[in-house]
Amino acid sequence: MAKHGKKYRETRQQIKHDAHYSPEEALEMVKEFSRAAFDETVELAVRLGVNPKHADQQVRGAVVLPHGTGKKVRVLVFAKGDKAKEAESAGADFVGGEELAEKIQGGWLDFDVAVATPDMMAAVGKLGKILGPRGLMPNPKSGTVTFDLARAIAEIKAGKVEFRTEKAGNVHVPIGKVSFSPEQLQQNFYSVIEALLKAKPPAAKGQYLRSVSVSSTMGPGIKISPQKAAALGK
Repeated sequence: MAKHGKKYRETRQQIKHDAHYSPEEALEMVKEFSRAAFDETVELAVRLGVNPKHADQQVRGAVVLPHGTGKKVRVLVFAKGDKAKEAESAGADFVGGEELAEKIQGGWLDFDVAVATPDMMAAVGKLGKILGPRGLMPNPKSGTVTFDLARAIAEIKAGKVEFRTEKAGNVHVPIGKVSFSPEQLQQNFYSVIEALLKAKPPAAKGQYLRSVSVSSTMGPGIKISPQKAAALGK
């Protein structure tokens, strides 16, 4: 079992173990309890009432956070011809075709998001075993397989984040930095929750938001009432 430092333990003692806070209270606590010497990322963790083993219960999508993630995102685009020029003009950090695919096969992965035009998917498909496990594989459902590269790149740079259920039905999404104002974190939080609610599969039965919590990079998780989260701040 991992051992936590003194600051973590002291912070953990200030959080009521069985308490479920409102999103506003929890996010204030995340900011208050941040003790790291760097600007920690604030992460939202949600356990959904779905069984991802069934195709009709998988939850996947993307949302543009109103205030971004606070992180500079490096965008790689697989495109050729005029579309490659469009990607460069739109601010993509890396643009190419087969040569980029070969570079990735050689172990290079210095980018955060990959986008591809549909006509490049034959080449990109060969990278599935490398990009897939890292969540970097372009996908039409998340808007990263498209001919509208200018829009896709602009959204990603503005703070677009993807989400997908893991094996146990959990979803983890960064919603900003502890340096963000409480209002900025709250608006980002509710944007993700709203996107998750809209993505609820028809086959999902029972309670959909099973558990919700937020934490900073080095801090403990703070539980949020699923009912209050689903109220979307109303």
